[in-house]
Amino acid sequence: MLFKEVLGQEHIKNHLTTSVDNGRIAHAQLFVGKEGSGTLPMAIAYAQYLLCSNTNGENDTGNQACNLKFNNLSHPDLHFAFPVTTSDKVKSKPVSSYYLEEWRQLLEEQPYGNLFDWYKLLGVDNKQGQIGVEEANDIVKSLTLKSYEGGYKVMLIWMAEKMNTAAANKLLKLIEEPPNKTIFILITEDEEQIINTIRSRCQILHFPPLAENVIKEALINQYNLEANIATKIAHQANGNYNKACDLMYQDSEDIQFETWFIFWIRSAFKAKGNKGAILDLIKWSEDIAKTGRETQKQFLSFCIDFFRQALLLNYNAENLVFFEPKTKFKLENFAPYIHGGNIMDISNELQDAIYHIERNGNSKIILTDLSIKLTRLLHKKA
Repeated sequence: MLFKEVLGQEHIKNHLTTSVDNGRIAHAQLFVGKEGSGTLPMAIAYAQYLLCSNTNGENDTGNQACNLKFNNLSHPDLHFAFPVTTSDKVKSKPVSSYYLEEWRQLLEEQPYGNLFDWYKLLGVDNKQGQIGVEEANDIVKSLTLKSYEGGYKVMLIWMAEKMNTAAANKLLKLIEEPPNKTIFILITEDEEQIINTIRSRCQILHFPPLAENVIKEALINQYNLEANIATKIAHQANGNYNKACDLMYQDSEDIQFETWFIFWIRSAFKAKGNKGAILDLIKWSEDIAKTGRETQKQFLSFCIDFFRQALLLNYNAENLVFFEPKTKFKLENFAPYIHGGNIMDISNELQDAIYHIERNGNSKIILTDLSIKLTRLLHKKA
């Protein structure tokens, strides 16, 4: 991947290429950035710059045969690890090497994709993946071998926060003292979920969300969108290029999430002293519980953003409001009910629900409990 294909983040590109040009390469690096900020494309471009001896800040100046291998991500000294789970293809002890074909497909089609996109591609969005101890054993085994081309070896670990404790402990010594010319690049959306012993051994780079004009220009150049449409999508994307692409294709899960959210909110409003609405909330909880856990977590994160947008609108911060409902739901009518008196409680309840679902709690009970609490919080006075 060429650096010029990575959107924005020019200061990070300059830092990475300059560090390679000057021979100051940290053996363990942690790229931290929210979904759609470009951490994964940047890591691949950086690995190409390093492995192919490229110079002058671009990936077309060094070993051309090496650069060609990166076109289909088949370079033998570039290794990947990412969250996996059992599927129809792999019945037990899943590791990344079994899913490399699907992984290359994701990088070709959605290099800015998220974990939900990855599970959807594998057809396992009803499960939760992880980077387990079998994966750690594979990493140790592959990195103890000499590099194929005699230079650097790069191990790129995507969504490193999904590494379980056993795997993290297994890799700790290797990350601290890797073999000669071995580089670890860990990519995460939430560095707090990575154990401190690993985090403290990495050089950390923080990726800001993409600027609106960067997303706008990318949509115009790649998809020939009209400027006014690209501007609107870039604003709604809120710095997330993956979301911008979903919005453009009308493929965003947010459309389904909005439908669920609106029914949920309206039922919660009516539920005070209304037995029928309580039954609607219980039925709603049962329906959502039938979806996969990743879908449930994604939906609850969407709800947190929706409530925050309503709060901003309520406190006259319209310039920070990027959300535009796709239905006839009017955010300005809903906003007065979200205020300083209830936003923290609502946010905490949603985050607790995500926590318990992630740990395999009973989704139906968790969502029903959340719904009943919401009926009280929505009627709380400012």
